[in-house]
Amino acid sequence: MTIEIRFRIERDDFVLDVDLEIPSSGITAVFGPSGCGKTTLLRAIAGLEPCRDGYLRVGEMLWQDGAHFVPPHKRPLGYVFQEASLFAHLNVRRNLEYGIKRVPVSQRKVSMERAIELLGIAPLLEHGADQLSGGERQRVAIARALAVSPGVLLMDEPLASLDQARKQEILPYLESLHDELDIPVIYVSHSPDEVARLADHLVLLEAGRIRAAGPIGEMLTRLDLPLAYGDDAEALIEAVVAKHDDAYDLTLLDFSGGRFTVTRHDLPVGHAVRVRVTARDVSLTLEQQSGTSILNIFPVTIEEITPAGCAQVMVKLMCGDVPMLARVTRKSASVLDLKPGKLLYAQAKSVALLS
Repeated sequence: MTIEIRFRIERDDFVLDVDLEIPSSGITAVFGPSGCGKTTLLRAIAGLEPCRDGYLRVGEMLWQDGAHFVPPHKRPLGYVFQEASLFAHLNVRRNLEYGIKRVPVSQRKVSMERAIELLGIAPLLEHGADQLSGGERQRVAIARALAVSPGVLLMDEPLASLDQARKQEILPYLESLHDELDIPVIYVSHSPDEVARLADHLVLLEAGRIRAAGPIGEMLTRLDLPLAYGDDAEALIEAVVAKHDDAYDLTLLDFSGGRFTVTRHDLPVGHAVRVRVTARDVSLTLEQQSGTSILNIFPVTIEEITPAGCAQVMVKLMCGDVPMLARVTRKSASVLDLKPGKLLYAQAKSVALLS
């Protein structure tokens, strides 16, 4: 099951022209700079943006084509904006009830009680909207969007108006939605950290057109895309907690290319996690080293090498079937005779858990 999207929207100084197919499960992040068309795309999906030439199918539901248009109020979706947009004259409970009233009982997939639980807002139910902090308001807005039992949840930079502390407050709730609800989410953002932590699938939008789209692990390590060349170029690796080393206060994480050793995290064995390894923290060696403080060393194969400025190169590695990146100097690449197909070892000096 997929979501098929084709829109062409013309304005005086801008054209959105997209032809896209994304999974109808998990979180798809639409990423790109300000003004590239992210919000326009989301509004078109919601039916709020006039579009004569459009096509939208969500699984088996046709929402729009040349002869058919489902109006916005009849599309089974939830929409979370940058600002919470709560009804100021209603308390939290009545804000939630307002959305759920228009959903027949037989079509309710997410109960109001479940939305309240997932967003942790039970203590706020009798509070007025004007009594809430920014983070609390946004959690209520997300719960209200879930309470309409959407077929798709649209989120337009929901954390953009919040400070860093409030963002860190809400991110775990967004992760819980991902883990516990079978509702596809289209998440607009220009924050690399949010995308890395939340997204399963990534759509890169530039000047109103799709530059590329695919699973996030592949997208971040594609050397034909700019994401692989910034200071924070990284690989995201899915792993599971294998066990804990109580003697040294460490946690061991298994992935298809081997095992990471990280500082202790109080997570149950078998828990799925996402690991970030930045290109600047990966060094390469021809032989597996001993007598080193680096614990995470893996056999890898070079897949591709491209220049990264005047003095450096970016190396795409395959650790089993998992892509990784390393940024090394041109001199090191020459001394090690780096080339596609060569077998060597990658040393990850630093590893971070994102979830």
